[in-house]
Amino acid sequence: MKIDLRSDTVTTPNNKMLERMLQANVGDDVFREDETVNTLEKQVAEMFNKPKALFFPSGTMANQVAVKLHTNPGEQLICDKYAHIYNYESGGLSFNSGVSCKLIDGNRGMFTANQVLEAINPKDYWYAKTSLVAVENTANKGGGACWDFKELKRIKKICNDKKLGYHLDGARLWNALVAKNETTVQYGKLFDTISVCLSKGLGCPVGSVLVGDEGVMRNALRLRKVFGGNMRQSGYLAAAALYALENNVERLVEDHKRAKDIGEALSKCSLIKIVEPIETNIVIFELNKDVDETTFLNRLKENNIHIISMGSNKLRMVTHLNYTSSMHENLLQVLNNL
Repeated sequence: MKIDLRSDTVTTPNNKMLERMLQANVGDDVFREDETVNTLEKQVAEMFNKPKALFFPSGTMANQVAVKLHTNPGEQLICDKYAHIYNYESGGLSFNSGVSCKLIDGNRGMFTANQVLEAINPKDYWYAKTSLVAVENTANKGGGACWDFKELKRIKKICNDKKLGYHLDGARLWNALVAKNETTVQYGKLFDTISVCLSKGLGCPVGSVLVGDEGVMRNALRLRKVFGGNMRQSGYLAAAALYALENNVERLVEDHKRAKDIGEALSKCSLIKIVEPIETNIVIFELNKDVDETTFLNRLKENNIHIISMGSNKLRMVTHLNYTSSMHENLLQVLNNL
């Protein structure tokens, strides 16, 4: 029995999701004639109380288009030093939009309104113009950390006062909503644009949706084409997303509980230096200095357990809907015997 905890992107559709995909009414989405895609976009837009939504083949593309919508070449965005858009999108910010980043040294991928205020460039012409603040919730490198919504509101006020765009990379926003008992409407009121991933916690094979206000989203469809993201009968993928939104959001509680169980087991292991706080489905832990990372990983692989390294003796496990109760019991037993 393979236990794959490298990421929540390793999930595969169950039979019910596949059945919904096969039954999808599809058309040519480049002509905006795919009924299922249109239904998905309308539903997600309504969830966030936003006028516009657009289906994308990846979260990276949704984020990159959002940055392009908010900025012009030579301008600057503010984000955390751990932000996905800065670290894990192949330099797309500079390549696609020609922008630079003012990196904030936050706490587990999260920062404060005061830090945003300090990061905004003066208006003198020799500085890059600050145009956008980007937030990631949950914060991946922060161990699936959830933002304080009050702090997000304080940042929003600064964005309004300074006329800055406000984008949310919500790749794992569904996890944050469940963990903090918050709503999509709350987030829709706050952010100008929001990208939400469907292929992580919700278990779809492909896809993200970008939602936003009318003015910001005006060129989103054209930019998706420019970035090579137009698809044809993509309703088969949208059907999976509709199924996931109906069936796979509330069950995220199970992933969070199992992550906490794993954290408890790791904290009792003499090989582990520290387990970072666990709020959602991501477990990040650090090995003692005298423990060889490769040896530790191989020990897990001998038990058919697969996780990933984050460097500097830090490792990560991510729970997901294909991680079953029997796998969970097996993993805990292995950890207890390390």
